[in-house]
Amino acid sequence: MSYHVNEKGYYGNFGGAFIPEMLYPNVEELRQNYLKVMAESDFKKEFNHLLKDYVGRPTPLYFAKRLSEKYNTKIYLKREDLCHTGAHKINNTIGQILMAKRLKKTRIIAETGAGQHGVATATVCALAGLECIVYMGEIDIERQAPNVARMKMLGAEVRPALSGSRTLKDATNEAIRDWINNPVDTHYIIGSAVGPHPYPDMVARFQSVVSEETKWQLKEVEGRENPDYIVACVGGGSNAAGAYYHYLNDPDVKLIAVEAAGKGVHTGESAATSVLGKQGIIHGSKTLLMQTNDGQITEPYSISAGLDYPGVGPMHAHLYETKRAEFIAVTDDEAMTAGLELSQLEGIIPAVETAHALAIFEDKKFKPEDVVVISLSGRGDKDLNTYIDYFKL
Repeated sequence: MSYHVNEKGYYGNFGGAFIPEMLYPNVEELRQNYLKVMAESDFKKEFNHLLKDYVGRPTPLYFAKRLSEKYNTKIYLKREDLCHTGAHKINNTIGQILMAKRLKKTRIIAETGAGQHGVATATVCALAGLECIVYMGEIDIERQAPNVARMKMLGAEVRPALSGSRTLKDATNEAIRDWINNPVDTHYIIGSAVGPHPYPDMVARFQSVVSEETKWQLKEVEGRENPDYIVACVGGGSNAAGAYYHYLNDPDVKLIAVEAAGKGVHTGESAATSVLGKQGIIHGSKTLLMQTNDGQITEPYSISAGLDYPGVGPMHAHLYETKRAEFIAVTDDEAMTAGLELSQLEGIIPAVETAHALAIFEDKKFKPEDVVVISLSGRGDKDLNTYIDYFKL
């Protein structure tokens, strides 16, 4: 069984491009060109050059000694928090800005929840000298103020989404509306492994540098390319897609996807899509989606703005349905405690999204000889207010 996308844009039962007719030319132009462009030697050269000299790759694979001792297993952290802008998001935005330039686009739009993708998009737009508009839910604008300031400093316009739950889903709706109204000159940089084909595949390919590096880095320190487990938090799923990518068809490597259970999976305030979701269509793709019996989208909730999404990318829906990945739901409280623990055991303050992945060790036991790689997808600067409020620091 393949866990990669097929020629029709599906991962098993999930994926596709369910889009309004007005968007068809944009999405089709991208679909016809993205693999061709990515295969060009000039594109590869420019992409790799920017990843190295601008983003600061390769990111370290760090053996977390004190954390490993506490949980009696070998825990390695793939340090995406050390990328320029503080998260993995920049890997994808660099790729997509180069793609947009090849397709002669002059205006860039994006959506953002935690603000990391917005910052990464504003960053590459400044680098390329292109106009940048970022849509962000009004609630996320409040809880991620430092990132909003960064986007504005980088020259982006931040437009609030005032409808629905005023979070990530609504920001995405606004961005899609903009794209429909500006089809010719605008490229939409989607930040997660969601949306109509070819986005989930394109984003996963740009993020696959994470697992590509993990392979040779593990070979250096452990004498083998494959860990026993790879753990990543999943909202839409771009950091997980990148961390899993080169291991997808390798059944020896167990994949763990950690979702936000919010105040508890069945409290009505949760974003645990794999447990609560049913097949549905959101933002142009068929996937698992939290919805009412009559198909209305249920409002998700998580303390982390980046996991506060009612669906999951189609690749992850397929990994869940085929049982290729184990999905674990972690509450706000468990995630916050794990974030504080990493800070005090290893001197690394993680993003609250990432802290969800770190929280699995309380309940899931590993063998002492297991090699567990965690995608440390972002740093905690943007979440300091969340930590301060939660722990009364």
